[in-house]
Amino acid sequence: MASPRGAPRARPTDTAPPGPLLPPYAAVVGVLLRLVVYLVAVLYSYAEQLFLKKDDNKIKKQDMPAVCDLHCCKDVPVRNGLIGQKASIHPERLKDFGEEDYLNGDVKTWEMKIVSRNEELLRDALPCIPQTSSRTSLASCNKLIRFEDIRTAAFKIQSGVQKTPCMYSRLSKQYGMDIYLKKEFLQYTGSVKERGVLYLLMSLPQEQQRKGVIVAAEGAFSLAVAHHGSALRVPVLAVAPAGSAAGRAPRRLAQENGYLYLEEEDSAVYLSGLGTVGLEMYEQVPKLDAVVFPAGGHCGLLAGSAAALKHLNPHISVIGVESESFPVLQQSLKAGHPTEDQACNNHHFYGDVSGACFGSNSLQLTGKLVDKVVSVREEDILISMLRLLEYERATVDAEGAIALAALLAGKLPELKGKRVAVVICSGNLELHLLQQCIARALTLDNRVCRFSLVISDCPGDMSKLLEILAREEARVLDIKQERTFVTSELFTVEVICTVETRDKIHTAQLRNALLERYPTTAWTER
Repeated sequence: MASPRGAPRARPTDTAPPGPLLPPYAAVVGVLLRLVVYLVAVLYSYAEQLFLKKDDNKIKKQDMPAVCDLHCCKDVPVRNGLIGQKASIHPERLKDFGEEDYLNGDVKTWEMKIVSRNEELLRDALPCIPQTSSRTSLASCNKLIRFEDIRTAAFKIQSGVQKTPCMYSRLSKQYGMDIYLKKEFLQYTGSVKERGVLYLLMSLPQEQQRKGVIVAAEGAFSLAVAHHGSALRVPVLAVAPAGSAAGRAPRRLAQENGYLYLEEEDSAVYLSGLGTVGLEMYEQVPKLDAVVFPAGGHCGLLAGSAAALKHLNPHISVIGVESESFPVLQQSLKAGHPTEDQACNNHHFYGDVSGACFGSNSLQLTGKLVDKVVSVREEDILISMLRLLEYERATVDAEGAIALAALLAGKLPELKGKRVAVVICSGNLELHLLQQCIARALTLDNRVCRFSLVISDCPGDMSKLLEILAREEARVLDIKQERTFVTSELFTVEVICTVETRDKIHTAQLRNALLERYPTTAWTER
């Protein structure tokens, strides 16, 4: 029914929501919230930067000297260790610092060039490092080092060399003392000399670091210079010696090209780096009674480490060991000045053990701080190399084995029942020489023996001899028969046999068994 004209028309029921008003408000609120979060983040970041900058300035003012005392700390990218690595501990804490602290994260670290005024302690030693190419040696740096010098060196090189273990040896019970082996042959170049070389290179003036150094490419010292020079971006030129004129060639090249000629001498910087071994051993082995070092002509390790140990505990006995064939150190101490043994031939087996005493600084420290210097035979050194290979799985050279040789040979009976640390300083032994040394050492240890006997030249007699060797569990290495030049009765044969046994007792048992069957058996004495 239609509505009357003029009456108001009824509005239909509308259930739809009002116009789109809510969504725009929600979007605005979301944008405002995101803006507030962003502003808070910016303000927090800005405040954090201000706080860190203020804290860094505070650290620099408190811990860093205003002027770098070492020339190498200005612009060169060489820090307290290798390039780009951070220092881990403060020098003042080095004495009581344990490796566990660093592993557990209890030590706070930050990167800096110098963190202590201990750098000033080497100021009187470092200026003697040449500033120009006219100076080609460090021989004039002869000054007795102090404990602070060694501690500073330890701090600066700690991230550039291995902190080698000082481990309890399996040989301890056999020789009646607690033996701890400081395994410096585990360094990258196989020698303890890395410590002195690294600190020496880091202490060079900035200008000399850019020009580079030159060394004679022979021995562990030159190998360490090449390795750490590359790590520190110091150019290194190695000259291979080829005769008597080779000694003059490096110096001439140094003068012509501005290089610094480096040779192993007893400068205060070099000895301080080597002395860090004594510092580490004191930290690693508590209640030490004695420490035994290799000595000989290059006694820098002995002298530098003695300076550290005697400062920390004057009651620790410091003992040096050198070869009986080349008693260079004992002769120099007796004469009061460095001497050269006429018998020195620098045989590649002995290395630096047979070299001439190279400096009065090391000699003076040794005479003042070292308690005793003993000598050992070549046979003792070979036995020591064999024991280290068998019991410690360590392949070392004569210089690395000579300190332990004194204990094994009974040269230090006063150390029975004591706690003794021994430095195994070098492991650079050529393979062909290793084979000769081990073969000779087995003979000296009565584990390879040779005998000769005469048997009838009839079928079956040789098999009877072999049956005795098999019953006694002897390993036959070589066997020869001589028929033509036999001086005994006709139709006999002389048998020369080389066998390997377990030990001296086994060798004695084999000898008795052979003498019982063949009374004319002759043993070749070693």
